[in-house]
Amino acid sequence: MRAIVVMFDSLNRRYLPPYDPDCGTAAPNFERLARSSVRFDNAYGGSMPCMPARRELHTGRYNFLHRGWGPIEPFDDSVPQMLGEAGVTTHLATDHMHYWEDGGATYHTRYGTCSLIRGQQGDPWKGRVADPEVPDSLRVQRSGTWRQDRINREYLNGLADHPQTRTFGAGLEFVRDNAREQRWFVQIETFDPHEPFFSDPSFLDVYGGDDVSVPEYDWPDYAQVVESDAVRANVRRHYAALVSMCDASLGRVLDAMDEYALWSDTLLIVCTDHGFLLGEQGWWGKSVQPWYDETIHTPLFVWDPRTGVRGEQRDRLVQTIDLGPTLLDFFGVDRTPDMQGASLREVIEADRPVREYAIFGAFGGHVSITDGRYVYMRACREPGNRPLYEHTLMPTHMRGFFSIDELSAATLDEGFSFTKGVPVLRTEGHVFTDPFAFGTLLFDLENDPRQQHPLVDDETERRMASALVQMLRQSEAPGSQYERLGLPQVGPVEDNHLLCAAQHEQVLLARRQAPRIEEFPDSPFSVRTPVKELLNHPPAAEILRRHCTPVTVGPFGRVCGEIPLYRAAAGLVGVLPWDVLRVIAADLAELPPADAPTAG
Repeated sequence: MRAIVVMFDSLNRRYLPPYDPDCGTAAPNFERLARSSVRFDNAYGGSMPCMPARRELHTGRYNFLHRGWGPIEPFDDSVPQMLGEAGVTTHLATDHMHYWEDGGATYHTRYGTCSLIRGQQGDPWKGRVADPEVPDSLRVQRSGTWRQDRINREYLNGLADHPQTRTFGAGLEFVRDNAREQRWFVQIETFDPHEPFFSDPSFLDVYGGDDVSVPEYDWPDYAQVVESDAVRANVRRHYAALVSMCDASLGRVLDAMDEYALWSDTLLIVCTDHGFLLGEQGWWGKSVQPWYDETIHTPLFVWDPRTGVRGEQRDRLVQTIDLGPTLLDFFGVDRTPDMQGASLREVIEADRPVREYAIFGAFGGHVSITDGRYVYMRACREPGNRPLYEHTLMPTHMRGFFSIDELSAATLDEGFSFTKGVPVLRTEGHVFTDPFAFGTLLFDLENDPRQQHPLVDDETERRMASALVQMLRQSEAPGSQYERLGLPQVGPVEDNHLLCAAQHEQVLLARRQAPRIEEFPDSPFSVRTPVKELLNHPPAAEILRRHCTPVTVGPFGRVCGEIPLYRAAAGLVGVLPWDVLRVIAADLAELPPADAPTAG
């Protein structure tokens, strides 16, 4: 009995031929995989994004109701560790640099051994005092990780050097060295096709090569789409090329399954944590907006040699929390009482359901639920998104510890049943978006699979909200979540708890496509002017302060200082709405010229 998990990051199922034969992506090995496994058509993520999803893979339970991005906790069950304690040799091969940051540092140590491949994205790999050469790029957020990525790329000379290639090489080395052995599990996990969409040029050539007539944008900001059609097409071309590169790496795993005759007794799971918006819904990225279908409805393929089922598909509702219990079941290890997921064996073998509803979301964002047809995305009831608390014994964020200010106000909470009687720290939670700006949404995927027409349907909302409340209670959601969402901690959901109608106006406002820059006045001071120049000109700064105070305080000027106000607004839904930008633009147009520099 052996098991291989191949995990990608940010893999949009609509770019895979088994899910969309007309997608145009060259991915013959995903098609080969579909013929050799069961394809799940209703697989969903749960706790978002990257590390919360991996915590689910370990623990088999949701975590986003209690905690943001963070490490495995001392009280967490960990499937790889449980397998190791049961005599299964476990190995992780990964280039996912979040594993060696403060917010992910206790995951890879749960495996018996690990191969940590350096150089992906902003991995602090190669040190350089001088700034790297910066291309003509549309990228807004040029923080430390963006700079580091530009440095790392200079040390990657061809396909063999690419972290993805080396990651699969390390995982397949484990497979080769142990092909004749039993009771092992290897997780081969690449950061790709996560942004930046940096692949070997040979894969980009399949799609006609790079469009050098437009600025580089292979790492799009998490913002509304405001770029030209040519830029949009080039971004998608780069993403498709990286998916094709992932497909080639997947083919190496399938070749190894053939070469070492592993199909007879080796479990194979191919999955992702979440998807990515590539202009759908008018957005790039994830996390800022609600978790739309392109980001949360994920590809999943499973070959279970105990069943022999291949080349079929299943419509049952499954989630990331089911993958850990599936591995435990395969090796004959009992899941723990705290696990909310279930083994997928009976879904594969007999098409039996494992759940009626699935919840998903990110800490402090929308809390969403689906039954496979309807998707209900519950926003906070009031602007401000409070109250919100972290519950943890590992007070770290993605990069760095909780601040002294955060910890000085911490209290000791009695904990939950899944903390196994251990109290936890409770601190104020903070997120960089307010779900109130997007409102509460309800979609019917059967009649609206692209989620273009949010519904106001009290009967369906009441049913979905009632199911959501039931799942919150089963998950021991803290009382603050009910208060934030405006849902009852006890008792039934009543008419006064429904929000779709009450928040429909802001739903429609948030879903409006970004206006073209040509729609704004072209004046000496305008939305085309870099933010820093506006903030340094007192009359312009006063206009910004009068209409949108957050733009003039905090880190905004430092982060967005070099870019036009128009592009900055694309990422500030709820902070700098387009209607407010129009008012600002009109006031700026009234200012007299003052040798005002402009940008793009």
